[in-house]
Amino acid sequence: MNALFTIAGHFIDPNTIENIEPLGNGLINDTYKIMVKGEDNPKYVLQRINNAVFTNVEMLQNNIEAVTGHIRKKYENQDVKDIHRRVLHFLNADTGKTYVVEDGKYWRVMDFIADSYTYDAVTPEYAYYAGRSFGDFESLLIDLEEPIGEIIPDFHNIEFRLKQLEDAVADDRVGQMREVEVQKFVDKIREKAEQMCLGERLYREGKLPKRICHCDTKVNNMLFDNDGNVLCIIDLDTVMPSFVFSDFGDFLRSAANTGDEDDPDLDHIHFNMEIYEAFEKGYLEGTASFLTPLEKELLPYAATLFPYMQAVRFLTDYINGNTYYKIRYATHNLVRARAQWRLFEEAEKALL
Repeated sequence: MNALFTIAGHFIDPNTIENIEPLGNGLINDTYKIMVKGEDNPKYVLQRINNAVFTNVEMLQNNIEAVTGHIRKKYENQDVKDIHRRVLHFLNADTGKTYVVEDGKYWRVMDFIADSYTYDAVTPEYAYYAGRSFGDFESLLIDLEEPIGEIIPDFHNIEFRLKQLEDAVADDRVGQMREVEVQKFVDKIREKAEQMCLGERLYREGKLPKRICHCDTKVNNMLFDNDGNVLCIIDLDTVMPSFVFSDFGDFLRSAANTGDEDDPDLDHIHFNMEIYEAFEKGYLEGTASFLTPLEKELLPYAATLFPYMQAVRFLTDYINGNTYYKIRYATHNLVRARAQWRLFEEAEKALL
């Protein structure tokens, strides 16, 4: 704990710190709340950046500073109240940067937004809020001129993910391709590949733009106030240039699934059109100022693309010997891939 006080002391006066305690249960970064003497609520949030996932921390923080600075300036021009609660604010360290490095680990501190809440439940109401909020987020950044780097290259590039699958099939390093089911699964993916690579082709033809997107659209990446109103979008580590499909399709991949991501019973898995329609309604409202007719037309495609892509990624990891995703049993990634493929089929049936 003394080490955390030392790290926090790069950002704030260590003599003011009362205590530092764990906060939340994030899967990527380690997060703590900093209690300041004389205050009942946490004052700051201390976070270790997982530089195994985000290898270019300088780019990561530059992206976040550019995005939050741009949104803050827009809110100031619009005379928005409580701006400090509407957009994240990261503190400068004594290094002059918004992060420090201690023993090879990267740390940052941001203001704690008091009286704010997150929700995990995905209801039509919250799906609408999510669509509107992530659409508004993209809209606020549509005129951002400062360059934003691709923090995880090819993160949502289906052609890249299919190439990874083909490499895994060719290597067959642990002999999984001897399984008849796996070979048939690969064949089914190949049959749909040309159809699912439509976005990348349109981009090369100059017909489809890339926007500044959040790229991790979940209900619990929004903060709500006491009255149930959305305060701000959080967890900005994956903000980068992408197709709007990233924010639209990735949300629905999890939110519109009536089963679990790794559900072994495929009969549980259907595509929830009520969630889709609520999210789409909010998203179209939030993006009304800039979304092109082609982008609107392809939103159903986006909702099918992401379960397809995730099936490809899970199957690739299974063929490679389960080297990327954590598993609880030997065939876990294959079960995940089957579940995502069923969701893809259900979404395709409902939308295309």
